[in-house]
Amino acid sequence: MKSPMMKTAVIATAALISALSLNAENWTLDRCISYALDNNLTVKSRQIEIKSGELDVTAARDRHLPNISANASQSFSFGRGLTSDNTYTNRNTSNFGWSVNMSLPLFQGLSAVRQTKYAQANLRAMVEELEAAKDDITLNVISAYLQVLYAGEMCNVAEEQLRLATVEQKRREELLEAGKIPELDLTEARAQVAQNQLSLVNSQNDRTLALVDLAQLLELTDIDGFDIAPVEDDGLTLYSPEEVYNRALDTNHSLLAARRRIEAADRNISLAKSSYLPNLSFNAGIGSNYYTVSGINSENFGRQMDHNFNKSLGFSLSIPIFDAFSSRNSVRRAKIQHINAQLQYETSERNLYKTIQQAYYQAQGATEKLRAAEISADATREAFEAMQQKYDFGKANATEYEQARSNYVRATVEAVQAKYESILRRRILAFYNK
Repeated sequence: MKSPMMKTAVIATAALISALSLNAENWTLDRCISYALDNNLTVKSRQIEIKSGELDVTAARDRHLPNISANASQSFSFGRGLTSDNTYTNRNTSNFGWSVNMSLPLFQGLSAVRQTKYAQANLRAMVEELEAAKDDITLNVISAYLQVLYAGEMCNVAEEQLRLATVEQKRREELLEAGKIPELDLTEARAQVAQNQLSLVNSQNDRTLALVDLAQLLELTDIDGFDIAPVEDDGLTLYSPEEVYNRALDTNHSLLAARRRIEAADRNISLAKSSYLPNLSFNAGIGSNYYTVSGINSENFGRQMDHNFNKSLGFSLSIPIFDAFSSRNSVRRAKIQHINAQLQYETSERNLYKTIQQAYYQAQGATEKLRAAEISADATREAFEAMQQKYDFGKANATEYEQARSNYVRATVEAVQAKYESILRRRILAFYNK
């Protein structure tokens, strides 16, 4: 007999599935991917980094512009002071001055030009890293989506198991009433039904958790009524690892980002070498001041401003001679970063080939396994149906019947696993082959 707890669990799960089905809004795989790319926090973070990189490019270009500043000052002095006849006397003084200065860089050791190129190379790398992040999210969504479908298929298998066990229980109840089997056989049938009910509940919970994982990956805050549409194997061509890899060398964003980082490291070396070169700038300024001393007649403000007005023009040249090896160390550090960028590229290149090769052989193995599993599932289903007929006519015992049923269920589960493994690996391979 079913325990009250088991009945409650089955009823609650059935009610949940029914509620979800009534309110379900089935999302396609493409919609899930698109929504994830629009709302994923990692992608948004990369987009913010790109905006920062764009500001770095703008700031580097602005280094070519002049610096212009305006200054004004007012000072007061009180107490004894030295006079022109070398005596001290009490006096109050007031001094006001203003100036406008401009400094225009003419030659900055090429640092401004190289800083711009370095910032642009960094920005290109950031763009590729954004696309690489989108690729990672896409693959994760595909995997999570297919996991939900796989869990749904396992629910169907569990439902079929429960149906067969329920039919067998009813059959044994009738046989027990007719006095043809002992009560122990009916008890075993009821136990099998209870076990299959538990398996169904577990399968339904697994599907719910898989659906929650997908919803969280999509950054969905409200998952009530969220469900997905089925997807079938679209017969994607299984290209060789070499073909996919050669194409991915020009299209894979993780690899392109690593290349851009090497370019940025090259630019950084050039930028560091700029500190060896001199800097030349043009300077210009205008200004005037107003000065008063107590006890001494001074010109009024307007006349002093006119008489004290001054202009200046000049050039400033700075030639680096010795900076405590700061420039040399900066160049060496930039070269180390360049070597590190090259190593990261080689690592990304090898990891890409390993991933593609692994996906190919997994897809190939899953396809072969699927063919074998489908044949096995058909054979065990026919064997089970034949055994069921023999069992109905009393020509087979319960042990033989249960063995045939177990073989059929196991073959069905293996076929489901191989199906979604094949779909997943083929889609991953097709993704790298785009």
